Amino acid sequence: MAARTRSLFVLAGLVAIVALLPASAPAAKPKPGTLTQLQGKHGCIVDRSSKPGSCAIGRGLKGAGPFMGSEAVAVSPDGRNVYVAAFDSDAIATFTRNTKSGALTQPKGTAGCIAAKGSAGCAKVAAFDGPNSVAVSPDGRNVYATARDSSTLQSFARNPKTGALRPTPGATCISGVALPACTPATALIGPDVVAVSPDGRNVYVGAFFGSAVLAFSRDPSSGALTQLAGAAGCIAAATAGCATGVGVSSIEGLAVSPDGSSVYAAAAASNALTELARDPSTGALTQMAPPNSCIADAPLTGCGEGRELGGANAVAIAPDGENAYVTSFLSNSVTAFDRTAGTGVLAQKEVTNACLVFLRSAGCSFGRAMLAPEGLDVSPDGRNVYIAAIETGAVDVLARNGKGAVRQLPGAAGCLARKQVQGCTLARALAGVSSVAVSPDGRNVYAAANESNAVDVFRRNR
Repeated sequence: MAARTRSLFVLAGLVAIVALLPASAPAAKPKPGTLTQLQGKHGCIVDRSSKPGSCAIGRGLKGAGPFMGSEAVAVSPDGRNVYVAAFDSDAIATFTRNTKSGALTQPKGTAGCIAAKGSAGCAKVAAFDGPNSVAVSPDGRNVYATARDSSTLQSFARNPKTGALRPTPGATCISGVALPACTPATALIGPDVVAVSPDGRNVYVGAFFGSAVLAFSRDPSSGALTQLAGAAGCIAAATAGCATGVGVSSIEGLAVSPDGSSVYAAAAASNALTELARDPSTGALTQMAPPNSCIADAPLTGCGEGRELGGANAVAIAPDGENAYVTSFLSNSVTAFDRTAGTGVLAQKEVTNACLVFLRSAGCSFGRAMLAPEGLDVSPDGRNVYIAAIETGAVDVLARNGKGAVRQLPGAAGCLARKQVQGCTLARALAGVSSVAVSPDGRNVYAAANESNAVDVFRRNR
């Protein structure tokens, strides 16, 4: 009895001590713009040919987001679907998106993917060898994709209820080489990127091996594409029938300004960002007059001189249209530019605001886990820029201020990467990540990782 009494006194004392202790601090709320990978199978989907680990299994994802494919993932304007270009599967994988959580589910059967020869139970499309870029029209009725190895541009009709794709009747394939059932196009050799104008009237393609930017008119009812006639149909380094451009060798990135007045192209071999004016009535492109024809890493006739643009790769425009951002593969950098309203002319930002570089560079800030950056995207609210670094296997998180300058978030919040990368938040299935896209509602970020054969899903903290 005495022992029991002593125990009760001890317990009462412990309760009293605990009551006097300060309450434990609540878990820190994630900072706005940071990313959190969804848990378990909701956080990543890998091709069925790969070991799933803790990821879900999908189809048509082998080689998702290839090298030379910085725009391999796209979210539909209504936020209901995500599309991924998979180079080795010769496929576009289709996913249904939960608009609350951002989680992805691949539909069964042919609704879940479309592929050359209908492999993996996908819907069938011809002349689709090595898809590497995908874009959705602003009205959500069509999806467009480039295929590098077949030198084709494919048009798909999108089911607005299910997101499923099917070849556009009678106007599916456009090719730069002679292929059966494909419409010929000038300079469409080794296409690397596709973009749709905000008004939906035009589609533009950057051709890596063709060293050209191509312009197509889009039929709003059917989604069918027609290359503009004559020299209006393309601007190229040296292709008969195209307008001659400067700083357009090996186009890898392409973006149309929100106001539709400008198109910008990242040219890897020219180490340049090319500036083009767009005629909104026809969609025709004209290179801006010197010295605003382009911004190059070294002196180039007709162009201004910039910094850290070696192997210029991808380009994105801020939603307010005031800034452009470029990743450069060889410079291991992200560069920031101011854009003049009305003219669309770009000027690289001054000194430390001009660039982030993986290795130290005078006048630039240090970009952690940013080796060989490929894709990038700007959040709809304009507060963040996200980078896919293919060699590092990381997604880098940058904050953007009111003047358009960017800085990487400090500490582990500034990057998400596989376990081999020190100092970043651990994330799964990111080996060879090359493409990144923010959902229209700003709630999620999606990435395509080539070596992981995966699409990754992140919640964007706000």
